[in-house]
Amino acid sequence: MLNKKSILITGGTGSFGKKFTEIVIKKYNPKKIVVYSRDEFKQSEMQKNISSTKIRYFIGDVRDVDRLKLAMVDIDIVIHTAALKQVPATEYNPFEAVKTNVMGAQNVIDASLQSNVSRVIALSTDKAAAPINLYGATKLTSDKLFVSANNYAGHSKTLFSVVRYGNVMGSRGSVIPSFLKDKKKNILKITDRRMTRFNITLTEGVSFVIKCLDLMWGGEIFIPKIPSYKILDVAKAISSNAKLKFIGIRPGEKLHEEMITTSDSPNAVEFNSYYVILPDHKFLEWNINKFLKKNKKDVGKFCNFGFNYSSENNRKFLTVENLKKLIVSNVSG
Repeated sequence: MLNKKSILITGGTGSFGKKFTEIVIKKYNPKKIVVYSRDEFKQSEMQKNISSTKIRYFIGDVRDVDRLKLAMVDIDIVIHTAALKQVPATEYNPFEAVKTNVMGAQNVIDASLQSNVSRVIALSTDKAAAPINLYGATKLTSDKLFVSANNYAGHSKTLFSVVRYGNVMGSRGSVIPSFLKDKKKNILKITDRRMTRFNITLTEGVSFVIKCLDLMWGGEIFIPKIPSYKILDVAKAISSNAKLKFIGIRPGEKLHEEMITTSDSPNAVEFNSYYVILPDHKFLEWNINKFLKKNKKDVGKFCNFGFNYSSENNRKFLTVENLKKLIVSNVSG
């Protein structure tokens, strides 16, 4: 799917974009990778760390549809990761989040269609499922835009799908870097002892997106089966001796995150290592039975009505020892 293809990544200097570029350059033979972002400093730093003549750097914002169209000339695949993601910042600057996360998403769709891109995958978040903060609401809107883009793609070759997953271990704004910093003071600040979260490593996230590029028919929301952790177990993995200070849930925060809600269950399909939320409206020549049986070794089955996939009721939880190993191998500090 990636060999001899031209790929554009919006928000390409972010954690996902850098890891995606690194893996694709190392394991595949792309024609070129266009890193599209608005931060020239991050682009210059990325050039120092990932050296390849196949990488092109475009300064641009997803709010600028004309720049996107120029960047997408001769592009085969688009990975859309650009977004405003910090919950407090988006609550304080709501329309800025709308302009980037919603209007920017529509710009990516319009530019992809005009440029006759083959496949587009947009990255989502567990916060888009039954959102209670503006960030989650904008990402749910973005998800809906990308799924519905297949409606008006018509007989264009462009396919649009979404990949949704949970917290990336060690990413900016996540709890582990904060705990590592607070460990030096021997006090770990915890919002609520009952809290759980999904967990995925950056490499796992990139690998799943690459897999979905091959699987997609257009209109799906792909969700990997990933483990959960309890916040108290993360604290124990960081330091078994530090004092715990409970500070209460922050505005816009949930005790547990969901990736499939009970309302999604009628359209949710389970495969061996992932779930798919099928589109309400089946586009073009959608054949559900054919989709479920595409891989004879991994036949999909519809989830039970009322099923939900949350970090609280997950079948797999990381132990303290699991977390210690993952933190050492995936998080600096």
